[in-house]
Amino acid sequence: MHRVLTAWVCSGGIALAAILGVLALDRIFPPPALAERSVVVTDARGQIFRAFPVEDGRWRLAAHLQEIDPAFIDALIAIEDERFHTHRGIDPRAVLRAAFNAVRAGEIVSGASTLTMQTARLLEPRPQRNLGSKLMESWRALQLEHRYSKEEILETYLTLTPYGGNLEGVTAASWAWFGHPPDRLTPAQIALLIALPQAPEARRPDLRPDNARSGRARILDRLARDGLLAAGIARESADDPVPDRQNFPSLAWHASDTLRLTVEADRPRVVSTLDYALQADAERLAHAAASAAGPDVQVALLIVENDTRAVRAAVGSASRGIAGGWIDLTDRPRSPGSTLKPFIYGMAFDDGLAAPHTRITDAPRRFDSYMPENFDRVFRGDVTVAQALQHSLNVPAVETLDAVGASRFAAGLRFAGASPAIADRAETETGLAIALGGAGLTVRDLATLYAGLANDGEVRPLVWTVGAIGIDEPGMQILSAESAREILAILRGAPQPAGRAPASLTSEAPAIAFKTGTSWGFRDAWAAGIGAGYTVVVWVGHADARPRTGQTGRDAALPILFDVFDLLPRAEARTEDRSPWLLDRDTPQPLQRYRRDPAPEILFPPDDAEVWMEADGRGYVLAGRGETALSWFVDGEPVALNAAGEPIWQPTGPGFYSVRAVDRTGRATLSRVRIVTSQG
Repeated sequence: MHRVLTAWVCSGGIALAAILGVLALDRIFPPPALAERSVVVTDARGQIFRAFPVEDGRWRLAAHLQEIDPAFIDALIAIEDERFHTHRGIDPRAVLRAAFNAVRAGEIVSGASTLTMQTARLLEPRPQRNLGSKLMESWRALQLEHRYSKEEILETYLTLTPYGGNLEGVTAASWAWFGHPPDRLTPAQIALLIALPQAPEARRPDLRPDNARSGRARILDRLARDGLLAAGIARESADDPVPDRQNFPSLAWHASDTLRLTVEADRPRVVSTLDYALQADAERLAHAAASAAGPDVQVALLIVENDTRAVRAAVGSASRGIAGGWIDLTDRPRSPGSTLKPFIYGMAFDDGLAAPHTRITDAPRRFDSYMPENFDRVFRGDVTVAQALQHSLNVPAVETLDAVGASRFAAGLRFAGASPAIADRAETETGLAIALGGAGLTVRDLATLYAGLANDGEVRPLVWTVGAIGIDEPGMQILSAESAREILAILRGAPQPAGRAPASLTSEAPAIAFKTGTSWGFRDAWAAGIGAGYTVVVWVGHADARPRTGQTGRDAALPILFDVFDLLPRAEARTEDRSPWLLDRDTPQPLQRYRRDPAPEILFPPDDAEVWMEADGRGYVLAGRGETALSWFVDGEPVALNAAGEPIWQPTGPGFYSVRAVDRTGRATLSRVRIVTSQG
């Protein structure tokens, strides 16, 4: 009994030592990690825009079982490893069968490698196929089974499997040979995808089509014998043409190149905000427009969803076959022409300098050494600010910018996320020229600004990935909501392009608020528009900034802008989309004529102040100073005076208010105030 107990203890100790040794070896020599996978950029539905090769130019697209035809998975397991779901990496029955067949035939006639062992071999290739490498594969297979689920092992196998040339993985193979993902496969395609890894180079369809056909036929016969495929379908499938190599998807070329830099190492897929169908339509439209415009003309455009700031289509160039086509022209600073004028007037509205119906003179005027003139070199005389913006008159815009302050305006653009490239010259020369395009901005910059205009003047960064939608990015109020709405109402009333009927009050389609721009020397043609819940910016020109004489933003870019809006889904028009009601309001007498006198100063309440509401309901005495007596307005309504002649403001409740002080010459200053209760 003692001997038995001793033997049992010894054997147990040996077993324990063996187990500990195995665990130690497993920890010291873990299986290799999955190799780098191709970065793939898709839309929210999984449609691939572009994939990027890994080292040595190989295509290795990650495989996901939920995106692969289940019939292919069933056929693969039936042929390669029928007990895949029950063994632990090594199939003893397959080993015995292979050994028996080898003894009977005097040579190796069948293998015993499981899919897990093949995965181990793909993760850790060995130059020689001998007993030592077989044992190492078996060890690695046990390690893989210990660490990962069957689904993870199968996905790794289907990511690394060779398919001839520089193709690795079933996803890359399906795109290269069939032109679509492996989520829907014919019997012939399934058979070819199983046959190819067995002899990747010998059966390459593009180089050895006869071998590919015969290898596919053998798999079809096997599937028919195993009852996975009807015999008649197997025979018909064997006659299908052998496919040739196809190109990988290449939509959103430039945007995808930028987005791949945001990928996480363990998740080589970027789910972009781009919409596949809209992107394809936008690229076709841009290519057609550029082809019709003449030699070497490029078109770049962005489509942004206003509510989310998500970029739904991005065309960096009309064609990579045209000069400059490899450059992302949505991200290159160009002169924006007159496209910044809406923001100049919006700031003037905020400052109390003007209103839509304020009269301003369009006549020759010199600003130190700078003397702007209108594009057509015709001056209109006395016009309203709305007319000056709708017809893009230059002198009124420069005069308004001079009052707003060129440095302040440029700083506002920078704070909003647009970084104008301004030459280092005197402000009165280059600074005021910002009104007419004297600062470089990109298509992305303008899209950011105009999407802010569509969102009551609040500018936020554009969103390029689905995961970033809803993230509370910091915003900047470049214009007040009131001024932003007034500017949009003005832009909706601008003269429509030729062949386009003006939006009527009974139209079901939302009116488009748009602005065009043309840079000096006809180098850049622009159109930016807001409507139907989207912001669209279009640029047309030569990538090397050569002039296109006579080609203005209105002629070259605006028709494309309207064509892009035709691609967008119809949205129910809001009242303010169709009606210029904001422009129909009475203009206060002091703002009926634009003047350049010193602006008054508001002492209380100061701009951006947060003021507690008085518990006893008493109002506030508004205080300011100016060259003349001041009139006070809160949210456009005049403030009454008390018996002592003091302006007393009684807020109606907590919230945001706009307080204006206007002197007798028409100069005004705006203060934005938030009234809060004592509890905050």
